[in-house]
Amino acid sequence: MAFAGQPAPGGGFYQGGYGGAPGGPAFPGQAQDPLYGYFAAVAGQDGQIDADELQRCLTQSGIAGAYKPFNVETCRLMISMLDRDMSGTLGFNEFKELWAVVNGWKQHFISFDNDSSGTVDRQELEKALVNMGFRLSPQAVTAITRRYSTHGKITFDDYIACCVKLRALTECFRRRDTSQQGFVNFQYDD
Repeated sequence: MAFAGQPAPGGGFYQGGYGGAPGGPAFPGQAQDPLYGYFAAVAGQDGQIDADELQRCLTQSGIAGAYKPFNVETCRLMISMLDRDMSGTLGFNEFKELWAVVNGWKQHFISFDNDSSGTVDRQELEKALVNMGFRLSPQAVTAITRRYSTHGKITFDDYIACCVKLRALTECFRRRDTSQQGFVNFQYDD
């Protein structure tokens, strides 16, 4: 439960009582954070951003660089990756974490786009995945490439969607692989 002037679960800001102005900083120094300007420009009165707002925020921030803006489905995937309270939105702290992750993946994408085409092919993707610590079979890499590519080329947007899915699957697998053996058993409805 959040009280007036205190951060709400998930990083939002409870607007009741005698707290700061609506949309005000949830913690001291937040307004000085350079990312807060991007966040506040699209966040509603609730101090949260949904997929459409995230798409606008990332586009306005220029994090996609010369690449096309993120599609809304990729934004939904990004939100689901860090949406700890399952609200379908991100608070500022979750947004900051997402920004760091996406920026890291962007640098990674650039470093494996050997021909500077703005896309990665199957071989570049395989090198990137190995560099991230994934040990996937050639068949798995081929299946991933087919899922996320157009004519064998994976755009930055699709690369991010792929990374989000791989991260989610890996986290789910790790939670179930309590003995860290690389094997899990689960039922269909798990």
